[in-house]
Amino acid sequence: MAYAGQHVGAAAAKVLVVAPAWVGDMVMAHTLVPGLVRRGAVVEFLAPPATGDLARRMPGVSAVHDLNVEHGTLGFRERADAARRLKARGFDWAIVLPNSLKSAIAPFLAGIPRRTGFIGELRYGLLNDRRQLDTGNLPRLVDRFASLADVAPESPRLQPDTSRREALCAEHGFRLEHTLIALCPGAEYGSSKRWPAERFAELARLLASQGAVVCILGNAQDVELGRSIVRRSPAVDLTGKTDLLDAVDILSAAGAAVANDSGLMHVAAALGVPVAGIYGSTTPTFTPPLSTRSLAIGHDLPCRPCFRRECPFGHRACLTNTSADRVMGALDALGVVWS
Repeated sequence: MAYAGQHVGAAAAKVLVVAPAWVGDMVMAHTLVPGLVRRGAVVEFLAPPATGDLARRMPGVSAVHDLNVEHGTLGFRERADAARRLKARGFDWAIVLPNSLKSAIAPFLAGIPRRTGFIGELRYGLLNDRRQLDTGNLPRLVDRFASLADVAPESPRLQPDTSRREALCAEHGFRLEHTLIALCPGAEYGSSKRWPAERFAELARLLASQGAVVCILGNAQDVELGRSIVRRSPAVDLTGKTDLLDAVDILSAAGAAVANDSGLMHVAAALGVPVAGIYGSTTPTFTPPLSTRSLAIGHDLPCRPCFRRECPFGHRACLTNTSADRVMGALDALGVVWS
């Protein structure tokens, strides 16, 4: 596979990566870091509050600069403030991963000499190394991110805080001599990406029958899902009770994770945890869990993938036709050992 922009030259000495606001996309942003570091670059990230802490757990990232702008807002004043701080850092190159106009504002105002990104949202004047996206040649999101840095994509990695992991497991009563299985039932994109709660509950019962300890991870938006699952299973509900880095550290203790196509699926894969990823309206062709210890599960239909937030037919058969037994089979295929 060829990578767009390979003719542009060697990596700059100091590189700013403008990071995505979605958790899964942020994890995949690490794909370009190892290649840049091997070429002698110092890599720093500019990231919003929702994802900045993840960059602090990425090997090879030297510093993270906070962009205090809420997701989906322009926040011009905050971007201008960030640009003033960045200007003093003397960056040679900015790689703008999101395709939005607003994401290119801070590198432009900071006067970073080389500003790379895909053409989109009329940001021609803000970028001076503009790339045309060839989706056929760059099918996965990691391929696209890596191509902007002129490196080959690598599987993203995150580093857990082992002392914090032990403390969290003790706090929630997880005895690590038993296999811990993390269930991640949320997906912010919409219900067409969420395997039904009753299937997660059925899976939790099957896992518990094998001697596993089961926990449910998710943010405050997933609390009702968590409650629905624990009403019908012996799982421990941590939805809304942990922050993102807590979830990272708990996932790092898991023997496996079962997740929808979501941010936590990519977090688990980046930690090297065996992952069964359940896909509905989306496809692993674009955003697979990037680990040799992962399996993508989906039920093929003529209407799939539709990439809709809600099922246009109302049946969500691409999800409901995936059974708990099938997911158990995937965990067996991944070599998960039950305590």
